[in-house]
Amino acid sequence: MAHPVILVPGFWLGAWAWGDVLAELHRAGCEAQALTLPGLEHADSDRSGITFRDHVDAICGAVEATGRPTVLAVHSGAGFSGYAASDRLTDRLAAMVYVDTAPGVGAMDPGFDGVELPLDWESLAAEENLDGLSEQQLQTFRSRAVPQPGGVLRGTVDLVDDARRDIPSTFVCTSFTADAYRTYAAEGSMPWLAGIPELTDTTWVDLPTSHWPMWSRPRELAAVIAEVAGVGTGALG
Repeated sequence: MAHPVILVPGFWLGAWAWGDVLAELHRAGCEAQALTLPGLEHADSDRSGITFRDHVDAICGAVEATGRPTVLAVHSGAGFSGYAASDRLTDRLAAMVYVDTAPGVGAMDPGFDGVELPLDWESLAAEENLDGLSEQQLQTFRSRAVPQPGGVLRGTVDLVDDARRDIPSTFVCTSFTADAYRTYAAEGSMPWLAGIPELTDTTWVDLPTSHWPMWSRPRELAAVIAEVAGVGTGALG
């Protein structure tokens, strides 16, 4: 039986960022929806009271609403909230998909003291992989980006259910190779990779492209997610 899919975008993004992937998944017959996490609705939204737990709660609510074992796909900074959600959803998740991210543990930036973190395009363009992104896509990103709530960067929750470690987890590696992910995780110095050694059932997929493969390679990313969800991918060929 095919599983429904919940797609969670990373920093500065709403559900709109998954539009191309959603179209491909729906074309393949996959039941899928994307989330806009609290505080990311609009540029003028009040983010002062948004916490990390609010993001975890939103993800849990979306998964629970499907009423069936679900595939949860998380991108970039949502690796932290997605992994925290998996700790509460061990009997509700069929699988996890980490899209150029990993199961983060602890706070993303415990020293961050701002109300929000706006997109700093110059810094991002200098640090992140933009391979395969068109000028139009980059312009859309810049124009639609919403500041990330500061409380999400500072916050964390306790992980209490070791069964989360056994959830089948697929890593779609775009900015770095699968080998690099595993090597960096083994060094144990990066909180955003800290959950990798805990996992017992992992699949690694190299998809060389930008840090935003939902824009640069949406069909290929959708095919990976559809396969995890148990949906035939013939329509995506």
